[in-house]
Amino acid sequence: MRYVYLGFGWFFVALGIIGAFLPVMPTTIFLILAAWCFARSSPELEAWLLAHPLFGEPLRNWRERGAISRRAKIVACSMIAGSYGLFFLLNQPGPRLAVLVFVLMAAPALFVATRPHE
Repeated sequence: MRYVYLGFGWFFVALGIIGAFLPVMPTTIFLILAAWCFARSSPELEAWLLAHPLFGEPLRNWRERGAISRRAKIVACSMIAGSYGLFFLLNQPGPRLAVLVFVLMAAPALFVATRPHE
């Protein structure tokens, strides 16, 4: 299983790197998953990820307190709201679909907004 976790860890690191450059794809969640996989396969890689100059602090804050930075919360919730706005304007959905998509997008926004911040 160690090699399975190691493979998934690298897979999630790759997705996190891609997410750092593509605005439609998240970064941090993939790095959180990578750290989780590395914790079960390679303590050295877990330590490397947690000590990373750019991503280490958010990963440590999440692991220690379940915290998300205020800036990240604002960006995430703004992107969710903007995405819903674009969906609504471009697709002009019926009331049922509009409410369904709203609920599906509001749930993660609510989760992010209710996490402690740094």
